[in-house]
Amino acid sequence: MSLRINNIELPIEQPEESLRDVLARTLGVKSEDVSRWRILRKSLDARSRHDLRFVYSAVVDLPQDEQQLFERRRDPHVEWYEAPRFDEPPSGSEPLAERPVVVGSGPAGLLAAYYLALRGYRPLVLERGDMVKLRVPAIREFDRGGAFDRENNYLFGEGGAGTFSDGKLTCRMSGPDIDWVLERFIECGGKPSIRYEHRPHLGSNRLPLLVRNFRRQIEAHGGEYRFRCRVEQLDIADGRLRGLYTSGGYVPASVVVLAIGHSARDTYEMLHRLGVPMQAKPFQLGLRIEHPQEQVNRHKYGKRQYLEILGAADYTLTARGEPDLFTFCMCAGGLVIPSVSEPEMFCTNGMSNSRHDTPFANSGLVVTLDPTLGRPAHPLAGVELQRKYEALAFELGRRDYRCPIQRAGDFVAGKSPAADERLDCSYPRGTVPGNLEQVLPPAAARAIRAGLPIMDQKWRGEFLKEAVLVGPEMRGSSPVRIDRDKTTRECPGIAGLYPVGEGAGYAGGIISAAVDGLRSAKTIVSRHAALIK
Repeated sequence: MSLRINNIELPIEQPEESLRDVLARTLGVKSEDVSRWRILRKSLDARSRHDLRFVYSAVVDLPQDEQQLFERRRDPHVEWYEAPRFDEPPSGSEPLAERPVVVGSGPAGLLAAYYLALRGYRPLVLERGDMVKLRVPAIREFDRGGAFDRENNYLFGEGGAGTFSDGKLTCRMSGPDIDWVLERFIECGGKPSIRYEHRPHLGSNRLPLLVRNFRRQIEAHGGEYRFRCRVEQLDIADGRLRGLYTSGGYVPASVVVLAIGHSARDTYEMLHRLGVPMQAKPFQLGLRIEHPQEQVNRHKYGKRQYLEILGAADYTLTARGEPDLFTFCMCAGGLVIPSVSEPEMFCTNGMSNSRHDTPFANSGLVVTLDPTLGRPAHPLAGVELQRKYEALAFELGRRDYRCPIQRAGDFVAGKSPAADERLDCSYPRGTVPGNLEQVLPPAAARAIRAGLPIMDQKWRGEFLKEAVLVGPEMRGSSPVRIDRDKTTRECPGIAGLYPVGEGAGYAGGIISAAVDGLRSAKTIVSRHAALIK
């Protein structure tokens, strides 16, 4: 018999090992009777800075003879529990003439390819950038001032943008598909606690190893990777996919998982030219805000020992307005990095390693903007809006991928920085003082100017004091949604084309993208027969 116990509170100073005794007392049994138990959920209650607590939900398996004891107690925090079952669809009967192709190796493509490989479909993964072993040194060279490579950068290459996007695994969804994905992350190198942490985090330093391990598993099950292989055209006849024209030659394919990521603008343009149905959608944009990490720690923790237990503090803030301003992808002990996919354009993102050990804290500071303004518009209207302001930011950064920077208080006051002002920042290629209003649509600039004082009030006047702004931040979510059928998950009018993940407009983070790729892979399996080796 399994029971779920909710709302178990422990002071953060209390060792997690004591949770077993607390569970036993809650159930009215001896500690030795709680031999099999596991944490389902762990979150931090930070409502009181001087009394931080962890809140747990846990599952306990008790002997059958304890069942009547539980039924007598009727504790409102205890309930029967049955673990959700992961649905494994039987293989379909429709034969495949060729192996399925997965375009892109970010989270959506990675999990789609992994599941197809496990089920015996020997997927072919096409990745426009390099394998992670070559990608890491190339990015480090760019950070030191090297040339920009439009195929191998922070956004393109093995693992996609997710490999250098901090490794946050926060997801609002729940269920067996999410659990299955998290287990695969653990098998490939993730820490076991990501199963239950409220804000699980892998760290950008661990992600390269993780995506490499996924590749090795996919290859061990008959899959294949082709790097530096960019899809340039789809071969479509009579409403059905026949193959792909790539930079490495023609690839016949009747089933393609399109997991291109939200920055493959040239691929969006190619798909639009072919008449693939898509539409512009609201997306997130703004700036990044950076503080000394010590300042964030002081605000969040009322006791010094909390820092030793919890490490670098994070935060989440919202300022209601028209539109709302909110923080996004907060990177405690992190770095500001370039999020650039095209030459002569500039955009920022954030990352942090697993130890959160830099003296800086940064976060996206974004609004949700509808590029169509509620009217019919070109499907790539959001892409062109991104390009417009990223090009302006490149000019402001002296055409050298330097990062425009401004004191947050000066931005609110409408005061431009002095040309020779020097401000501390974690961005590796150097910064240039500038008026960041120039790199934002007017609606976003107004929302940030109005919202920052509200956030400052929530921090009792401590949020703006030492903060700087950098930017722009334009890649918070995809500005495009590629149409797909809710049942078949195929693109309408193009049989065999399965758009997935963040780039297709159906996800908003590593886990949600991975789950989206997994679900399309399961649909493919349920329809088609496994390939004969």
